[in-house]
Amino acid sequence: MSRREGSLEDSQADSSVSPLPLLEAKIRQTHSLARLLTKYAEQLFQEYVQHQGDPFGLPGFSPPRLPAAGLSAPAPGHAGLPLPERLRLDAGALAALPPLLDVVRRLQAELNPRAPRLLRRLEEAARQARALGAAVEAVLAALGAEPREPRPEPAAAAAAAAAAGVFPAKVLGLRVCSLYREWVSCTEADLGQLVPGGPA
Repeated sequence: MSRREGSLEDSQADSSVSPLPLLEAKIRQTHSLARLLTKYAEQLFQEYVQHQGDPFGLPGFSPPRLPAAGLSAPAPGHAGLPLPERLRLDAGALAALPPLLDVVRRLQAELNPRAPRLLRRLEEAARQARALGAAVEAVLAALGAEPREPRPEPAAAAAAAAAAGVFPAKVLGLRVCSLYREWVSCTEADLGQLVPGGPA
C-alpha cells in the first residue's frame, strides 16, 4: 500500500466527520489551486524581473542572496520528509509569504509606479498564498495531522532590510518572488502525492 493510500484510509478510519469522498474532493481542490498558482507565480517572477532593469534581466546575473526575514527556500531534503511534515512546512511558508509580498508591493509602488499590472499581481499573490495556506491547513486537519507551528511576523524585518537602498529593495523583491514560486511549486508536488491516482 502506498503512503498516500495509507494516509487517506487511516484518516477515514479515525474520523467519522470527514468521509473519504469529501476528503478526496478537498485534496483535489487544493491541489488544483496549487497547480494554478504555480503558473501565476512563474508569471509574477518573470514580470518582476522585467520591471527591475539591468542587471536583473541580463543573462548570468546572480544577485546576492539576501535573507527574506527568516523564510528560506524548501530544504534539499524536503522531499524525503514524511508527507504531513512537508505539508506543515508548506503551510508555514505560505502563511509567511503574504506580509513579505505586501512589503515588496509597497516598495514597487515607489520604484515602479507605472507598472500597475505588476502591483496588481503582487497584491493577488499575497491573497492567493494566504488562501492556499489555509486550504493546506484544512487538508492537514482533515487528515488528523498536527497543525503547523506559528511563525514570527517577517514583514518588519523585510522592510528594514529593504530600507538600505534601491538595489537591496529590488533584490529583496526578487528573492520574495522566487520564494513564492518555489514554495507554491513544492506545495503542488506534495499535494500531488495525496491525489487519488497521483504519484505514490
